[in-house]
Amino acid sequence: MPEIPSEGSDEKKVITEGDLEHEVYLNREQTAEFLIALGEQMKEGDEVTVETGDWRIPFKFREPIELEIDFEGYGERELEIELEMKGKREDEAPQVS
Repeated sequence: MPEIPSEGSDEKKVITEGDLEHEVYLNREQTAEFLIALGEQMKEGDEVTVETGDWRIPFKFREPIELEIDFEGYGERELEIELEMKGKREDEAPQVS
C-alpha cells in the first residue's frame, strides 16, 4: 500500500468516516513510488489503502474514476493532476424486470 512519508507514531488511526485533508511535499522518487503503489493496488482490485505514519484510509471504490488534468502555461507554469474516486456502493441495485 502506498505510504506518504511522515514522522509518525507506531499506532495508526484507521479513518473510515469524516473529513481529512493532508498535504505533503515529496521529491520526485517518493512521488513516483507513491503513484506506482497506488496504481498497482487499483490494478489488483477495487480497494486502495493510503497511509502515513499516523493514519490509514482503506477505501473501496467504483468506476468510473475521474481524472482531471489542468495545465497553466504562462507565468509560473503549473500542471495539476487530480484523481477522484467515488466510494463503492455496498448494496446491489434491485433487479427490475
